[in-house]
Amino acid sequence: MESLYKSVAIIGKYASGSESSDIESQLLELAQYLTNKHINIFIEAKTHQSGKFQAFKAINLEEIGEKADLAIVVGGDGTMLGVARSLVNFDIPLIGINQGRFGFLADLNTSNMFESIDEIFQGSSYKDKRMLLQSKIFRGPKCIHESLALNDVVVRSGSRLIELEVSINGSFVHKQRSDGLVVTTPTGTTAYALSAGGPILHPELEAISIVPISPHTLSNRPIAVSSKSAIEIHVVSMDESYLSIDGQLKVPLEIHDRIEIIRAEKMITFLHPKDYCYFEMLRKKLNWG
Repeated sequence: MESLYKSVAIIGKYASGSESSDIESQLLELAQYLTNKHINIFIEAKTHQSGKFQAFKAINLEEIGEKADLAIVVGGDGTMLGVARSLVNFDIPLIGINQGRFGFLADLNTSNMFESIDEIFQGSSYKDKRMLLQSKIFRGPKCIHESLALNDVVVRSGSRLIELEVSINGSFVHKQRSDGLVVTTPTGTTAYALSAGGPILHPELEAISIVPISPHTLSNRPIAVSSKSAIEIHVVSMDESYLSIDGQLKVPLEIHDRIEIIRAEKMITFLHPKDYCYFEMLRKKLNWG
């Protein structure tokens, strides 16, 4: 059967040491496998520089949206998060091949990746659409930073407790003293928010979870709200704090900064084999009985 995807971009985790050679060999094997199936292959530019990929054309992340039908990411969830944020404005689905520890997003195994990829390329796939969050930091009237997050937007103290005021859709919710606050998509509820005591939300839920980190008052509990909600966080008091995007980008905050968080307009699509089951994935990754 002819493949649904004619041009594919391959993006690899930037590794070092012995790990680097393992990933490089897997990337080369994957690229050659797809080339043999008459699929046009691009290697993301930084990945191309990290190995012996001279036989394949290099392409910047910005160009992937214009030239590729699909992106395959070989790495862990962190690699998937960064790629998803970069490609969300293009209607390009992602396939994740796990080289990390958990693999909540990068779920294919290297042992059976070719079999799974063949199924997906022939149309036997589960399309998994995920929402993102858009965050803005205002210092006075000026927006000083804007980011997208697939997992979470975190306001975190540097050392001592931070005091925050939270409003939802213009209505004051509470003032809290804590180590910080996690505002998360359903995707991100299995990340930092989970360790902070938040609920797991199924990815199909149209919801945002707000989870305090080690609150001074134990009655400050996680809240789940509609994904249509506008969340506003004011930094009232702190010694040191920052805003974290997916645990990968950090922006220092100041007293009286205001963070606005809403659902992003566009979504990202992950492709899984047809028999993918979210709850089976949770059982495996979280060691449920």
